Amino acid sequence: MTWKAKNNIILGLGRNSPRLKRISDAFVFAREGRVLKGTLAIADLERLHDLLTEVSGEVVFELQGRQGKRGEHLLHLQVTGLIPLACQRCLGAIPFDLDVDSLLELIPEGADMSQDELEDDTRDFLPVASELYVAELVEDEILLSLPVAPRHEKCGFPGAADAGERIHPFATLAGLKGKPN
Repeated sequence: MTWKAKNNIILGLGRNSPRLKRISDAFVFAREGRVLKGTLAIADLERLHDLLTEVSGEVVFELQGRQGKRGEHLLHLQVTGLIPLACQRCLGAIPFDLDVDSLLELIPEGADMSQDELEDDTRDFLPVASELYVAELVEDEILLSLPVAPRHEKCGFPGAADAGERIHPFATLAGLKGKPN
């Protein structure tokens, strides 16, 4: 059995977990204006683990369905919480205050979209077959909201500490220039 097949089995088992919240039909959820509120343990958001100094705590989410002005199905997701990101310079903890506020337009998975729709940066599309795993959606939106390379203010940028004193490797050669052998 290949690694990819094993990984798919593990992912499938994880989706059957009773703790994992699932919306059976996201389009009906949005059309009827349903609301889902809850918390997710950081320990259950496995893709975040490598970015954190400790895997503890939880995030609070609220998912609201609604219809837009043009009749489109929308999901409004809000996520809050405090997570300890790892500084990319010193690997110490940086308390990061999550404040995710996303408005996603549901589209059928595999739907054809015009070039104008694909290039429209004012809309975020979420392709859905029908079933929607809320924990995966929350985790995706958290990952998109994180800084690329978190660091403490005191850690600074690479080379910033040496900026005042620059070593010139050919300075001694400049002194020899013009002297007779």
